[in-house]
Amino acid sequence: MGYKRAGYDVVLANDIDPEMARYYQENLHPKHYVLCPIKDLAPKLPPGMFGIDLLDGSPPCSSFTTSGKRQKTWGQNKHFREGQAEQVLDDLFFDFIDLAEVVRPRAIIAENVLGLMKGEAKGYLTMIFARLRKIGYRPQLFKLDASRCGVPQKRERVFVCAQRDDQPVRALKIETSTVRVSGREATRDLVMTEDEVEETIPIATDLKWWHLTRPGDTFATAVVAAGQKKRLWGHIKLNMAGPVNTLTSNKHLFTHSDQCRLLTLREWKRLGSFPDDYQVDNPKIGSYIIGMSVPPKMAEVVGAAVRDQWLLAPTHRAPTRMKKRVAA
Repeated sequence: MGYKRAGYDVVLANDIDPEMARYYQENLHPKHYVLCPIKDLAPKLPPGMFGIDLLDGSPPCSSFTTSGKRQKTWGQNKHFREGQAEQVLDDLFFDFIDLAEVVRPRAIIAENVLGLMKGEAKGYLTMIFARLRKIGYRPQLFKLDASRCGVPQKRERVFVCAQRDDQPVRALKIETSTVRVSGREATRDLVMTEDEVEETIPIATDLKWWHLTRPGDTFATAVVAAGQKKRLWGHIKLNMAGPVNTLTSNKHLFTHSDQCRLLTLREWKRLGSFPDDYQVDNPKIGSYIIGMSVPPKMAEVVGAAVRDQWLLAPTHRAPTRMKKRVAA
C-alpha cells in the first residue's frame, strides 16, 4: 500500500498464508499473487518479473525481536499462528536474498525489527550485508521510527536498502519529519457507533488496573507499585496525547487513554495509517493485520526516497508514462 502511494505499480506479491493472501488481493489488487514459501517462488514467477525496479520483503522477524526468547529460538523450526508448514524463520532473510539473486531488481528493500541491530543478532546482519555484496548489491542500513513518517504510532523498524552494482553510485538518504501526529488528532473525528460498542468492551484485567496506570505505561508499572510481582507488561494504556505505543497483533492488550475501553477497528486503522475503507471480516483479524504490518505511510517514505534518488536518478530517468514496478 505504501508503494502504491509512492507511485509504484505493484506487479506481484507473495506470502505463505492463504488468509493474508485473500485480504491482500481484495484490498490491493496486485497483477499477480503467488501463494507459496518464498524459497519456492522463483520457478513460479510469471514473465516480466526479472530486472524489475524494486523487490521488497519483510522476512518474519520474531526470531530477532527484543521481546521474547531471541537466541533460544534461532535455528529452530517454528509455526506461524495460521499453522503453515514449519520454517526456520532466521533463514528466511537469506531465502529472500536468494530470490533477489534470481530476479536481479535494480533495488532491494527489506524491513525487520530493531532487534536485528542488537546483541548477537548483529552477526546475522553482518552475514546479510556480506550476502548482498556477494550477489552484486551495495547495502545500507536505516533505523526509522514510524512516528517520524506521518504515522500516529511509535514503531521503530530497520530497513536494509540495497542498490544493484551497475546502477549509479549514490548513497541513499531518507529524510523524516520532526512533526508528529498524535493518536487523538488522528482519531478525533471518529464517533463510536452502536455496532462498535461490543468490540471495545474491556477485559477484567483492564477494569482492575486501567485507573492505576498512567497513559503510555504498561499495567506492570501499576502492579509493581501495588507491591505485587511484575506481570501484565504487555497490557498498555495508550497515550493518545502523542504518537501511541507500538501496536502489536493482539487487540486485547491495548486500552484507550481517555476511556477504559479497547480500540475500535477504525481507530486501529487510523493509528496504523491504513485507509478507512480497508476491508476485513472482523476487528480481530483487522488488528492482527495492522499490528503485523509495516505502516503504509512508513513504507511510502522509504519507497519515495528510493524512487527519487535511485530509480529516477537523472542518468536513468524513465519516460513519464512508465511506472516503477515492484514485487512485494
